[in-house]
Amino acid sequence: MSLTVDIPAYPAEPEHMIFGLPMPMARAFALKGEAIGNDRARVRMPHQEQFTNSRGDMHGGAIATLLDVGLSAAARAHDPGRYGVITVDLTIHYIAPAAGDVICTAVCEKRGRSLSFVRGELFNDAGELLGMATGTFKLVERNPG
Repeated sequence: MSLTVDIPAYPAEPEHMIFGLPMPMARAFALKGEAIGNDRARVRMPHQEQFTNSRGDMHGGAIATLLDVGLSAAARAHDPGRYGVITVDLTIHYIAPAAGDVICTAVCEKRGRSLSFVRGELFNDAGELLGMATGTFKLVERNPG
């Protein structure tokens, strides 16, 4: 599957939500779910000084958080309100420093009954590749209400 396929846009949400699910951590990192569907998701993390390293670039830990959220969203992209996820593993390859906003685009390559296998890429607003990741996520059906 290609990461370049169109992903349906998602309406703006309160700052503690990601694709219909409450996530207080989303507020802390100012994560914005921009698009989800077709087994794909796109999440943006705006540049924030409190998450930079000694060089002024986004810290690798903050970027790892973005990747975890972005890839997990793709794992549940087939039914975002029905499932939450648990991260089983996440492998990250940092390619270039991030000096501004960072955008994660992810695709679920294979979804089983409980495990989903996802890959993602990180870009800046200029479209430059900043990193790549793969992850395995366990789908957890949420209780309505």
